[in-house]
Amino acid sequence: MKTKTVACLLFLWLLYGTPGRSQTGFDIPEGLHQIEIPFEYVNNFIILNIAFNGPLPLKFIYDTGAEHTILTKREISDILQVRYDREFRVKGSDLTSELVAYLARNIRLQIMGKDVIAKQEDILVLKDDYFRFEEYAGVEVHGILAGRVFSNYLVKINYQKRILTLFRRGTYYPGKNGFESLPVELYRNKIYINTTAKLRPDSSSSVKLLLDTGAGMPMMLFTNTHPLIQPSSNAIPSNIGMGLGGYLEGYVGRTPALTLGAIFQQQVLTYFQAVDTTQDLSYLNGRNGLIGNAILSRFQVCLDYQTAEVWFKPTKHVTQAFLYDRSGLNIIASGLNLNYFTVLNILPGSPADEAGIHAGDRILRIGFWPAGMHTLSELQTLLQQKPGKKIKIVIKRDGKVMKKELILRDLI
Repeated sequence: MKTKTVACLLFLWLLYGTPGRSQTGFDIPEGLHQIEIPFEYVNNFIILNIAFNGPLPLKFIYDTGAEHTILTKREISDILQVRYDREFRVKGSDLTSELVAYLARNIRLQIMGKDVIAKQEDILVLKDDYFRFEEYAGVEVHGILAGRVFSNYLVKINYQKRILTLFRRGTYYPGKNGFESLPVELYRNKIYINTTAKLRPDSSSSVKLLLDTGAGMPMMLFTNTHPLIQPSSNAIPSNIGMGLGGYLEGYVGRTPALTLGAIFQQQVLTYFQAVDTTQDLSYLNGRNGLIGNAILSRFQVCLDYQTAEVWFKPTKHVTQAFLYDRSGLNIIASGLNLNYFTVLNILPGSPADEAGIHAGDRILRIGFWPAGMHTLSELQTLLQQKPGKKIKIVIKRDGKVMKKELILRDLI
């Protein structure tokens, strides 16, 4: 499982300056009881192919943690001569900086190849691509599709088959198909799971977690929302995303256990971040963190925004260990095909540090193959191989090509 996704918090916590008009969401044709929407699942992100205001094909992340649909590439809307209703400012993912966004009304969105249309979708267009998502996730993305756009229907996410199915209500019953219901609440069109986590080896507590398909990580906890939520003893410093104020700094460690219905997730890879308590945090709705796709993908998941219900059905992957990088390398992607790889930073004392690899080094080769033949996700998987594995890396620094070797080991 690919869990080292430094881009998992690139998404906006959109809170204020919300569009004033009600938003209709997607509709499926009369006479159909359900419709299947295929998606790409890349680096722990659900990516839908969307036709934007006509035939232009774009890639949007399906994000239940986002309140609004967002276009991150303003040049696209400018080319299409989209008119902006007004300008306003919203909080960025670092919870303190503000970004400029524009409200565009009546944007026509359609699932590519499917007769599923949002008739009058109001969206946000970022003034600039603040987050450079492609660099940190290695995925081409043009925007974020808010989870509530499918709220007229029961939504089933099958991660294994890469299918998102919309059902008319009364045509599919998760409880009769092997799913277990979990207690949730709905606030500002976002779903919160109330459950229990073993936050210390000897202590458990109730936690409220945002169900966030826009996050590639397993779980994130806010350290100053509960006395027991602190980085584990083996946690290491980590960049957990890119925000308006620069990199979002935090820690990555493990939480002893998380309860999801009758299923216990053990030694959950967890990112820890402190929120700024000097800011207005009412939008957090009292939550302690979030669970993302690296956990959700171990299940089939059904969502019903109308009745505020969520159902989980475990798959064969539910007992797999949560893997993390064993090299200490933090890599970003760039270039036309996102296959030009550069070292963003190095964990001090890690195998990469001991091998003499530096931030800014370009990776030319890992193992037997040129790095450019891999995706960022594939490189990250190579760096999660079993402890003791020797990895040969060819880098380029200041015009000089150098060969390095590192020996993988557990970092947390």
